[in-house]
Amino acid sequence: MNDLFFILDVDGVMTTGQFYYSSSGKELKVFGPHDNDGLNLLKDKIQIKFISADKRGFDITKKRIVSDMGYELDLVSEKERYDYLGKKYGYDKLIYMGDGYYDSIILDKSLFGIAPNNARKEAKNAADFITESNSGEGAVMDACLKIIEKFDR
Repeated sequence: MNDLFFILDVDGVMTTGQFYYSSSGKELKVFGPHDNDGLNLLKDKIQIKFISADKRGFDITKKRIVSDMGYELDLVSEKERYDYLGKKYGYDKLIYMGDGYYDSIILDKSLFGIAPNNARKEAKNAADFITESNSGEGAVMDACLKIIEKFDR
């Protein structure tokens, strides 16, 4: 399993997908409490990295993913993501979790594609596994347990 990569989109996977705005701009994102526990089950077995296209909310995402949880995070637009992931990791070693329209082609091409229960229909149709839980409510924990079941022999 150590030669595989688990790449996760942040918004709509680690978060509920909601952005809270004030007159100052984007202020908050909602991250769930259970997903880090699932990632902790995997972190010694597989290479885990995150990706986000949210430039305006990147500091919020970076605080949670990099500062608090200690994972790598790349800022890549949705339209550039397919080529970026293919070149950097290769799809034959990639387990990908995403929720959006642009994620569907990545989910389809990956070794194993995972979508949260509340993902866009395009992502769910392309995924190999759809979590029982919604994004930001334990979907990543569900994904981690499935990855262990399927790949940790």
